[in-house]
Amino acid sequence: MTGVVLKGLLARKTRAVLTAFAVVLGVSMISGTFVLTDTIQSAFHTVFASTAKDTSVTVTGREVVKGSLSGKATVPATLEAKVRALPDVAVASGRIGDWTSNTSNVQLLSRSGTKLGAHGATFGFGVDPAHPQFNPLALTTGVWAARPGEVVIDAGTAAGQHLRVGDSIRAAAGGPVGRYTIVGLAKLRGLSSTGGATIAAFDVPTAQALLHKQGRFDAIAVTAKPGVTEARLAAEIKPLLPRSAEARTSAEQLTADTKSTGKTIAVIRYILLAFGAIALFVGAFVIFNTISITVAQRAREFATLRTLGASRRQVLKSVLLESAVVGLVASLIGLVLGVGLAKGLAALFVALGIGMPQAATVLATRTVLVSLATGTLVTLAAGIAPAIRATRVPPIAAVREGAVVPPTRFSRRRPLVAAVVSIAGLLLIGDGMFGGSANATTILAPLAAGTQLLFIGIAMVSSSLVRPLAAVVGLPARRLGGAAGRLAGENAVRNTARTATTAGALMIGLALVTFVATLGAGLKSSDKDALAHQVTAGYVVSPKDADTFGVAAGRRIATAPGVATASSVRSDQARVLGATATVVGVDPATIGRVYHFDWRTGSDATLTDLHDGAIVEAPYATKHHLQVGSPLTLTAPDGRSRTVRVSGTYKASSVDPVISGIVIAADVFDRTFPRPANALALVDVHGAPGALVTARLTRALTAFPDAQVQPRTAWIKDRVAALDVLLDLFYVLLALSVIVSLFGMMNTLILSVFERTRELGMLRAVGMTRMQVRRMIRHESIITALIGAALGLPLGVFLAALVTRALSSQGVGFHIALLPLGAFTAVAVLAGVLAAILPARRAARMDVLTALQYE
Repeated sequence: MTGVVLKGLLARKTRAVLTAFAVVLGVSMISGTFVLTDTIQSAFHTVFASTAKDTSVTVTGREVVKGSLSGKATVPATLEAKVRALPDVAVASGRIGDWTSNTSNVQLLSRSGTKLGAHGATFGFGVDPAHPQFNPLALTTGVWAARPGEVVIDAGTAAGQHLRVGDSIRAAAGGPVGRYTIVGLAKLRGLSSTGGATIAAFDVPTAQALLHKQGRFDAIAVTAKPGVTEARLAAEIKPLLPRSAEARTSAEQLTADTKSTGKTIAVIRYILLAFGAIALFVGAFVIFNTISITVAQRAREFATLRTLGASRRQVLKSVLLESAVVGLVASLIGLVLGVGLAKGLAALFVALGIGMPQAATVLATRTVLVSLATGTLVTLAAGIAPAIRATRVPPIAAVREGAVVPPTRFSRRRPLVAAVVSIAGLLLIGDGMFGGSANATTILAPLAAGTQLLFIGIAMVSSSLVRPLAAVVGLPARRLGGAAGRLAGENAVRNTARTATTAGALMIGLALVTFVATLGAGLKSSDKDALAHQVTAGYVVSPKDADTFGVAAGRRIATAPGVATASSVRSDQARVLGATATVVGVDPATIGRVYHFDWRTGSDATLTDLHDGAIVEAPYATKHHLQVGSPLTLTAPDGRSRTVRVSGTYKASSVDPVISGIVIAADVFDRTFPRPANALALVDVHGAPGALVTARLTRALTAFPDAQVQPRTAWIKDRVAALDVLLDLFYVLLALSVIVSLFGMMNTLILSVFERTRELGMLRAVGMTRMQVRRMIRHESIITALIGAALGLPLGVFLAALVTRALSSQGVGFHIALLPLGAFTAVAVLAGVLAAILPARRAARMDVLTALQYE
């Protein structure tokens, strides 16, 4: 039987290849995800290991507050001399720069003012030229920066911007722009690329001033004298450390750094794997449909095998073996393509501004095993039901003309099973959305399982919808396609189960993109309304290519000509009541003029008495039993604490709150947090906003490249448009499932052409032209695709309505975007046209006499 299976696959190469493509794309997404994330992880490990290699102990600040914009605590520069004086210390060198924090971000500009490094972040480092062994960079040209006004940049950025040693650039980090001369070019040790990130290395004092860390270090690297163990040296250093600092051996520091970046990489991995799973889920529909068709077409072949003595078990094994071979070969191809896809995904992330360092491609054993196992098992699972059907072919069918696979008892119960599966799916979706759980896993797991069951249920019952849907979507074909169009409509409903399964694959992809588009439209509409309600200022100063901008920019805009009110809004994270909380600093005298607070206890008058007080969100106050006058202790990222008292409560916007969390006075914020920075500045001007006013305000911020000023309407538009980047990423990743369904339609049409060989020969014999044959196949494909769209688009809107209902308490409204729905319908038509190209060509080129003799 094994020989029969292999010979059969070789005889049906085209079918096997097209079936394999349904698995190839999903597996390539899975393998590409693992290759990409493993490569990024390896790159970071290489960077961290390069600095740990010559370091015995690293002294760093503790992460007092997770996710703080101020980063981890720093260590006092005076500690360096104390550590160096220890008897077992050979070298001690302080440095500035932290890969895991945005406190090292700087803005680099050319002399003309354009940003250097269009994609990714720009990291600023303070390098001690006397101790380059502690530096993750390696010089390629020139020397290290040793004086103010000197800088070393990465060689990749220099090549991309046509910069050389001796050229002049400008740099800023939350302050005015300074001019620097490039004295050297460098690269990260052991890496082929920075992944779009730009790196600037200054001497340590310059970096301290630029990054607002005067008198502080991010870390002190220490080397032990010969014969002294790392553990012993760390024990000697610890008594010298303040409470906010810690000393780790090289191995401990490497583990901590790798773990820190590993969390971010894991999130990327899970998101990409989810889209790979979607592509495989769609592929399972394609495989099921393809094997079902081939089983039906090979009824006499299976009957002949039974006549020659093959048992039902052997027939079952032969079909499953065929599925396994196709799945394994497809998985191998997908594994190889995944390496190329990883590079494509890396380029996509760079284009989105989230590029990461790249090292030599990593193809781990885990990637190979998971990719091969997943693709093979999915193919096997999709082939089980058709394989069982093949065993039901009786031996007598071998001598019957037009033998078909007998219907199963399950086919009569299909509507009932479909209803049960659909209801189960809806219940799981409801549990995920309305179950009240705050855990992401317990929310996403039932949502994913429920959505899959709902898709399966709809696909099972969709065969009964094919005829009415085809009557509607096939109307243009019947009206405009002539006899070929009318035949295409009849062919589409000839086997409703087959058409439904083929359309079901496209239904899933279109349902998901429709869900994303509809939910995104609702989010954008709600976001726009929420922002307009909160901000009443005419202009908004916001960060440019960063999370925050310098306090100095806020002060500068306040003194610009024509400004009536300028109110800066600071933001950071602090430890409060045992958990991380957002703390916002505002100017009590001006914030009420440019921002609308939804008060629960207090009024705008409460803001004027905010010197040592705080206003908190009403739900937060209720949860922690806080009342007006209750004390709150804020622990800043550097470990310092300050106590304030509750002055009032408010309700933050449920959608995109501009101000949320604990609100304190800006001067208290500046005394509490180590490196205060602005999240926004809200500006009102004398008179009406206009182009001249905008230009005047922009000129006022010329020296601050990390800040930009916009009219309120433009700021709202840009802030809402940030959702489009996420939506576009989802569309690109979901396009895989649409491509898989395209191969499914192509496969079905090719099998249909084989099945109707004699019929096509007779049509040609009675006068149908080759052009009409191609038109018939093309219209049939388009009708099938439109049936998928007719099922998928309403289903996507329905799912979006369910999620919107669950989020209605958060202020998210339901909004149908008609333009994307029209675009998705056009995509379905295009998919139908593309899927029909090869089958239509094969049908048109068929020899008439050979076709009439075909059996």
